[in-house]
Amino acid sequence: MEKRFELRARGTNVPREVLAGVTTFLTMVYIVVVNPIILSQAGVPFQQVFMATILATVIGTLWMGLFANYPIAIAPGMGMNAYFAFAVAGSAGVPYDVAFGAVFVAGVLFLLLSLTRFREALIRAIPDNLKHGITAGIGLFIAFIGLRLSGIVTKHPENLVTLGDLRAPATALALGGLLVTAVLFVLRVPGALFFGMVFTGAVAYGLGMLRFDDGFVSVPSMPEWLVFESPWQAVFDVVQHGLYAVVFSFLLVTLFDTTGTMIAVAEQAGLLKNGTMPRVQHALLADSVATTVGAMLGTSPTSAYIESSTGVAAGGRTGLTAVVVAALFILSAFFAPAVSAVAGLAAITAPALIVVGSLMLQSLRHIRWDRFEEAFPAFLIALTMPLTSSIATGIALGFIAHPLLMLFSGRGRTVHPLLWLFAALFLVQLLFLPHV
Repeated sequence: MEKRFELRARGTNVPREVLAGVTTFLTMVYIVVVNPIILSQAGVPFQQVFMATILATVIGTLWMGLFANYPIAIAPGMGMNAYFAFAVAGSAGVPYDVAFGAVFVAGVLFLLLSLTRFREALIRAIPDNLKHGITAGIGLFIAFIGLRLSGIVTKHPENLVTLGDLRAPATALALGGLLVTAVLFVLRVPGALFFGMVFTGAVAYGLGMLRFDDGFVSVPSMPEWLVFESPWQAVFDVVQHGLYAVVFSFLLVTLFDTTGTMIAVAEQAGLLKNGTMPRVQHALLADSVATTVGAMLGTSPTSAYIESSTGVAAGGRTGLTAVVVAALFILSAFFAPAVSAVAGLAAITAPALIVVGSLMLQSLRHIRWDRFEEAFPAFLIALTMPLTSSIATGIALGFIAHPLLMLFSGRGRTVHPLLWLFAALFLVQLLFLPHV
């Protein structure tokens, strides 16, 4: 295990990695419930998506842990599942099997890109200010998610958001869990995030807010292996239905959503070396393989999960964390009723998201705020990710702003050619293609 994961070299140990894996799992396990609910709106059978979600997550996360050795989990991405259900297989009137064919084509293209040096070159081409902005933006994004899920922040008809009802039972529970978690962090208790969730869950169960009415265990059934007719038919359907924009949207969002998240989590864990990620090809293959296989099983594109940062905050530094996450997702197939009950009470996991969001803002101290042409694109990324609820949109705006400001500051020659290419592609995507 030491040889495979380099535990001592990264300053960690098996108990800490296991604890980190459990923490990441608890903050992202909601996807096995939410993803089937969303995709079932497009007519996809709930049980099919439930098992497809678990299998795609296990395949991608195991690949990430065993071959890339990063504490990063892969699972069907939020946002892309809603785009699939309501924009592609919904208002566009495309049958869901045809839509899965489009996901498959995007996954194959994604896989081919992952086998080349293109994505490695892209990671190297992203300047440090944008990397720090991505990390901070994702931190604000997941903190905002935690605030909304807990009810601490709620929608407002005029101001968009406002303070929620702090006396509401679920909100009060989340606030108590947040306080306990923060105190544990101040006391430097190992596994503070995990024990904060344990405390919140125990209180919820004692108050009758967490119930297991459907029991704990159920026998899983394997999903249909190929939800569309054949890989060749998938390509034909994309051409026949003119789904080029759909494929491009899935590809572009997956490409940058995953890349941005991996950079942010790797930076948080201190695993970047000279601004690059060692074994980056395997890290990218983990997501592209999971997306391709997931489309065949019946789920929307996968992505590196921002909730992985909770495991890093709990001490995870190696792929053993990801292996533990994958193992727990396998177990979740047998404990669907219990997992559904815990995932259905956001007050248990919301405090962890808020705390981790605050920790990820540390990257802002590395930005040259005295250089506007470097600071403003990073600021734009960090601001727009939570406000648009889209990691990809924040990245797009930063990628467009950075080369333009560098050009007018007289430093245009320092901009990598790939940034100019993607600035143009992102501009086209924002103006003419559906947003995810």
